[in-house]
Amino acid sequence: MKNPMLEAVSLVLEKLLLISNFKLFSSGAPGEDKARNTFYEINSFLRGDVLEVPRTHLTHYGIYLGDNRVAHMMPDILLALTDDKELTQKVVSNKRLILGVIGRVASIRVDTVEDFAYGADILVNNLDRSLKKKALLNEEVARRAEKLLGMTPYSLLWNNCEHFVTYCRFGTAISPQADKFCENVKIIIRDQRSVLASAVLGLASIVCLGLASYTTLPAIFIPFCLWMAG
Repeated sequence: MKNPMLEAVSLVLEKLLLISNFKLFSSGAPGEDKARNTFYEINSFLRGDVLEVPRTHLTHYGIYLGDNRVAHMMPDILLALTDDKELTQKVVSNKRLILGVIGRVASIRVDTVEDFAYGADILVNNLDRSLKKKALLNEEVARRAEKLLGMTPYSLLWNNCEHFVTYCRFGTAISPQADKFCENVKIIIRDQRSVLASAVLGLASIVCLGLASYTTLPAIFIPFCLWMAG
């Protein structure tokens, strides 16, 4: 049986992560003008390589399958609205992506290198060096990715593109990006100044909105939880 408290905390952390990286999904996507003119050395990629596209705050990952094809996990709300493959196979727009993250709907799909990278620079197998893990054979990596193609639940913290890639590449699904975000949240929670700040905000809400259960309870409960956690 799932713990409601853990689910609530997980949901809050995911929304914080989405908000903190909102620039990634702005209407003017990175490299939008550059994407049409960027040339990638596709011949230098090997089947099973991990392709990494650094963004402003997050990094997107995919597995190269050969023949200018990249398997990667993409949130897409359209998957929950239609079964029309002609519509869902089109390049995912920012609006579809954002709503897909919120709705936790995604697919592991195949796109061209150009559509995957969207004009950004590509790093190859950089995770091998940063994680210092032994990678599986490239053919095994590609086969794992191909077996997972299709719809999948999405979670910024527990099941994102990095989890998909590290499972295929190393046999274990991990996400250093999500782990780093959680560590930053822990640091904030453990900082006693957070208790004081939440108490001040709670008192301000009572003063502005009046003494009611929806203002009083959070004003007491949140600082208390932060104090206990710290």
